[in-house]
Amino acid sequence: MKTTKEIADQLVAYCRKADWESAHNNLYDVGARSIEPYETPDFSKTTEGLEAIRRKGQQFDSMVEKMHSIEVSDPLVAGDSIAFTLEMDVTMKGKGRMKSPELCVYQVKNGKIVSEEFFV
Repeated sequence: MKTTKEIADQLVAYCRKADWESAHNNLYDVGARSIEPYETPDFSKTTEGLEAIRRKGQQFDSMVEKMHSIEVSDPLVAGDSIAFTLEMDVTMKGKGRMKSPELCVYQVKNGKIVSEEFFV
């Protein structure tokens, strides 16, 4: 079973490549939960279950016209919690270019991510 530090390091590596799919496939529990800072027309505030989280990631990718850059800090690990900052410079289809800084917080249980929450 992977340690929280090992999961944190792998998660950051996937995020630095915007490889959400590999992160989901390799690090997440099937019952994971994802919490956005607020509900939008495109995404609900809370997404339950790995399959729904995968679909949310695919939906996000389909909305991206161009990823200009992505910056992810080194992770902080405390017990079973992981936190890092992530900032994307992205052009969204029909919405123009924007930067979106977030604080990303994850909970790990039994070697898998069981929740993710994003703060802006």
